[in-house]
Amino acid sequence: MPEPLISVLLPVRDAGDYLRPAVTSILTQSVDDFELILVDDGSRDAAVAQLECSDPRLRIFHNPGQGLVNALNFAAFQARGRFVARMDADDIALPQRLERQLQLLESEPGIGIAGARVEIFSEQGVGEGYRVYEQWINSLTTPEAIEREMYVESPIPHPTAMLSRNLFRALGGYRHVDWPEDYDLWLRAHLNGVRMAKPDEVLLRWRDHPQRVTRADSRYALAAFTRAKAHFLARQPLRDRAAVIWGAGPTGSLLCDALVEEGVRVDAFIDIDPRKVGGRKRGRPVLPAEAAPDVTPALVVAAVGARGARADIRGLLEGYHLSEGWDYLFAA
Repeated sequence: MPEPLISVLLPVRDAGDYLRPAVTSILTQSVDDFELILVDDGSRDAAVAQLECSDPRLRIFHNPGQGLVNALNFAAFQARGRFVARMDADDIALPQRLERQLQLLESEPGIGIAGARVEIFSEQGVGEGYRVYEQWINSLTTPEAIEREMYVESPIPHPTAMLSRNLFRALGGYRHVDWPEDYDLWLRAHLNGVRMAKPDEVLLRWRDHPQRVTRADSRYALAAFTRAKAHFLARQPLRDRAAVIWGAGPTGSLLCDALVEEGVRVDAFIDIDPRKVGGRKRGRPVLPAEAAPDVTPALVVAAVGARGARADIRGLLEGYHLSEGWDYLFAA
């Protein structure tokens, strides 16, 4: 076959009944200039064998169960397309997904990575927490919005990503790290000035179920995300700059420890709880909110996980005429 425009990377391990609709959703896209590279990463079920698909765009490889990162890099090594796109074996791509992402990347040369808005769904029902998360991640469509909240959480749902194969290789592909491999890739891209965006419409149905790797793998726990944030904060916004952490609770304490481990100087905490203000946390003073304008040139890193906290903190700091991204940023 001639070289396709897009290579879709689909690692599989024991996907069961979810695999067939996932594969079908890619093979019925509104564009057809692609290949679907399915890497069976040591499955113990028969889902791959039962596909019975003769579509020449589907290329199936077998990997001896060496893990997701290895399977992804193996798939990328096999890719022949100008662009690489991700897909998971338990999700459903809407028909225009690849077309709309391709349009975004080709019409906006300043954009290096295209994600997509998602609809989270589950046979067991989707709780309020996931709906709030869905609303947050779908609100991040412009490069500016994604950059602003890069350290809050991973802004690009992994199975929605598309980028050029050259950029993927320039970034070094996926790495074996002690935190999520996709967030690691987006943070490396951000560190290198790569801009990211999403088309306006929902393009992927993102399935939640008890066996999802994000529920079972310790690399997706809060502590792992915090280590990832600290690692990259230390290499960009906190390089040669001290930090003051807004939030003297568990999330702020966890971030403090991770930053110190990365060699960052943490001068103080800020909190609005009068029971904490005036005390000490991790051996550092806890300052009131009104002290925020006086801590410069330190960077205020807000790390409060409570729902609605970002909006409240942003309002306070804007009231002090501080600039987001320079004087302060959010890491929770």
